[in-house]
Amino acid sequence: MVTVSATYGAGGSIVAPRLAERLGLPFADRLIPARGSTDLPSAEESLTDEERNQVRGRRLLDRLVMLAPSMNLPTPDAADLRDQLRDRVAASLRDLVDQGGAVLLGRAGAVVLADRPGAFHARLDGPEARRIERASRTELIDVATARDRLRETDAARSRYVQRLYGRDPADATLYHVVLDPTVLPVDDLVEILAIAAEAFWRQTS
Repeated sequence: MVTVSATYGAGGSIVAPRLAERLGLPFADRLIPARGSTDLPSAEESLTDEERNQVRGRRLLDRLVMLAPSMNLPTPDAADLRDQLRDRVAASLRDLVDQGGAVLLGRAGAVVLADRPGAFHARLDGPEARRIERASRTELIDVATARDRLRETDAARSRYVQRLYGRDPADATLYHVVLDPTVLPVDDLVEILAIAAEAFWRQTS
């Protein structure tokens, strides 16, 4: 298993699938896409309608868990929702492990699989200004829009990890390697991660 945690504008949705291809592993996408994204994750393209509905159900639970406390809504079942979401995510990751592994983007993979032998954890992050500029270029949006998306998306993903697992996704101790993708070409970034993961697996075996 390789887990990839990435902030907005760090290129996780580009790097992680290419890393999966480089390593010959399936790719599993995050549950919380960036704001403004309307597409289902690429990993869901081959799912049945029932499976897509299950994915949408997980996203609904996710949003309820994140939004209700921040809006001070009376949610007596918030704890149950958190438990349901944690159970669903844990089950989905167990399935990936049982099927032979994958490159996983998001889903607090580094936390959920922290004690899993053979799970290599990577983080992609960089200065906000450079991530905003990169997102503006790649998404063909203006800088102000990219800045708004960065703040909202990073906050949502951080809340997801903190409220479900009590951990800060920016904590470098969760990862085996932390890289700044704003100063590295994508091809080189993928190769660095692949070499690091393969070296980790040789070491652990």
